[in-house]
Amino acid sequence: MKKHHLDTGTVATTIDGKVAYITFSHPAHNALPSALLSRLAALIRRLGKTVTIKLIVLQSEGDRTFCAGANFDELLSIENAVEGKTFFNGFVHVINAIRLANQLVVGRIQGKAVGGAVGLAAACDYCFATIHAQIKLSELSIGIGPFVVAPVIQRKIGLSKLTELTLQPDVFKSAQWGLEAGLFQVVSQDIHTMDTLLKDFCERLVSYSPLALSEIKKMLWKGTADWDALLFNQAEISGKLVVDKKTKSLLKQFKTKKR
Repeated sequence: MKKHHLDTGTVATTIDGKVAYITFSHPAHNALPSALLSRLAALIRRLGKTVTIKLIVLQSEGDRTFCAGANFDELLSIENAVEGKTFFNGFVHVINAIRLANQLVVGRIQGKAVGGAVGLAAACDYCFATIHAQIKLSELSIGIGPFVVAPVIQRKIGLSKLTELTLQPDVFKSAQWGLEAGLFQVVSQDIHTMDTLLKDFCERLVSYSPLALSEIKKMLWKGTADWDALLFNQAEISGKLVVDKKTKSLLKQFKTKKR
């Protein structure tokens, strides 16, 4: 696999009392190459086991794009199904890290979320967003499908809404749509208002019983014990499709349009 900005981007942590803020960034609209996914998963796993941390907030840099999903250059560089599965496993590791964290994970979705990024938002136990937080599952338009993130999205918004997103890969759904579907719990007019509400929410949440919050986390993820196997099987499907000739052609066409 050729390297295309795979080592760029950052993942940082800020601790505010009992709340850990994880912030990721990448110059390509906060897209997530393998290296960044790996660092993000490892950090969530570590914080998820840290007893002094009572809440985790997942966010990205910038003001209009939360995350563009899979790194496009890396998708184009994948040469075989094994490499493909390895790449999509990166999203599996992040989702499972959130699922298995002892703490609730709160999402801060300030802008557009595409593809795998919708899965990250759905994996969060509670989401704050702005009106600019449009969402789209674009995978079908490039010959793949949202196989890895489908279970976590369906868990949050149901099969009907997942179907709508999956079969309309060129349509951005509004933040209001996300709110009504249950992907977002709070939608604000601007970042300042969102951050004010988010901070107040976090301060109140960490004042509650840690044991009760831990049990609530288990309750919210009940029925997902098989995801250690399920999501990796889903990644294998995406890994095979991403090296299909038709998919490669669509990916190249899409990249040309972006220029």
